[in-house]
Amino acid sequence: MTINLVNKTVSFLGVTAAIVGLSAFPANAEGTSQTLSIVGTDETTSAVDLQLEPNTQTIPQENPIVEQPEPTPLIAQEVVPGTATRSGPSYIGVGGNIGFGGGTTLSQGSFAVFSKVGLTENFSARPAAFFGDNTLFLIPVTVDFPVQAVTDTGEQQLSIAPYVGGGAAISTDRDSTVGFLLTGGVDVPISPEFTATAGVNVGFIDETEVGLLIGVGYNF
Repeated sequence: MTINLVNKTVSFLGVTAAIVGLSAFPANAEGTSQTLSIVGTDETTSAVDLQLEPNTQTIPQENPIVEQPEPTPLIAQEVVPGTATRSGPSYIGVGGNIGFGGGTTLSQGSFAVFSKVGLTENFSARPAAFFGDNTLFLIPVTVDFPVQAVTDTGEQQLSIAPYVGGGAAISTDRDSTVGFLLTGGVDVPISPEFTATAGVNVGFIDETEVGLLIGVGYNF
């Protein structure tokens, strides 16, 4: 009987020890999961401290590069004698000059041979020779404006092309005087072959000379 009592006591103590051991194990495991020791240092880091912090670093944004357009180079107009201008083709023609008083052929009635010689798209030379008591030469350079329609009835259209410029007036009288010249007028296209023209010439020779030139030119 004594032996049975001893056996029961030993069995009870063994069960009790096992229960105590099992109850202590979760606590140790929990403590292990909460604390992490760093080998070689005295610092400990908890599991909460190991959570990744959000990256709050701001990445600088680069300003977009705006390409500036390259400036358009200025293209010089090439001088080609005889080229057509904005007002139409070059021509050579004959006509008459009506003078308005003065001492040279420019201000007297005379026969005229004239020409338009295109230099660039916008400029032309318009030399002319007037034959009267003395021969008079005009050498102007003009700015030619585009052809403009004056009337358009659907069947017939009248167009004009103004011009204005200046140059020199040379009188071949006994003094052979050279003076400044102002000129302006209009060209009127008649057909692909012919152009009518009318212009006022004002020369400053011995005195102010004024003449009105009217004629027809053949286009080339």
